Amino acid sequence: MESLASCDRMTSSLSEANNDTGRTAFCGPYVLSAITGYPISKIEEIIRAERNSARKTVVKGTGADEVAAALAQFGYEMSLKETYMAKPRKERPTLWAWMQKPRNVWAHYILAVHKGKEGHWILVKGVKMCDTYTEGRWTFVVDGPHRGARIMEIFEVRKSLAA
Repeated sequence: MESLASCDRMTSSLSEANNDTGRTAFCGPYVLSAITGYPISKIEEIIRAERNSARKTVVKGTGADEVAAALAQFGYEMSLKETYMAKPRKERPTLWAWMQKPRNVWAHYILAVHKGKEGHWILVKGVKMCDTYTEGRWTFVVDGPHRGARIMEIFEVRKSLAA
C-alpha cells in the first residue's frame, strides 16, 4: 500500500475540506480533511479503524487522541500548546482574544472550543478558520461563527519530521 504521507503537499495555500460522503459530516473529519487534503470518507475510514469499528457508521465525537492518531497516519504531529481546562468556562479566552496574540502563521492550530454544552473542533491558520459550520471552506475568523467561543485547548499541527 502506498504511504498516505507520500501524497501530501506542503504549501502555504489552504486546502478546503472535501466532503465526499453525501451527508453532513462532523467537525473532527472536517478539520482533518482540510489539513491533509484527503476526502472525509478516507478520514472517517482511518478513525473507524482506530476505534476498531467494522461498521461504517458516521464518525461523531472525536477526542484529541483520535485526531492525533489520524494525523499521524498522514505524517503530521499534533502537540498541545495551551490548555484552559482548569479554569472556569467564563475565565477561558475567546477565539477572538486568542487571535490577538502572536503565533506561528504558517502552522495549523486545532482549537477545542465550547459550542453549547459540547466541544467542537475548529482549524485556524493565519487569520482564517475552517470547520463544519463553514462547510469546510476557509473564512476569515472575524467573519466566522465562533469569535466569542471559549477555548478549551489549543493544539499545533506540523508536518512530522520523521515522515
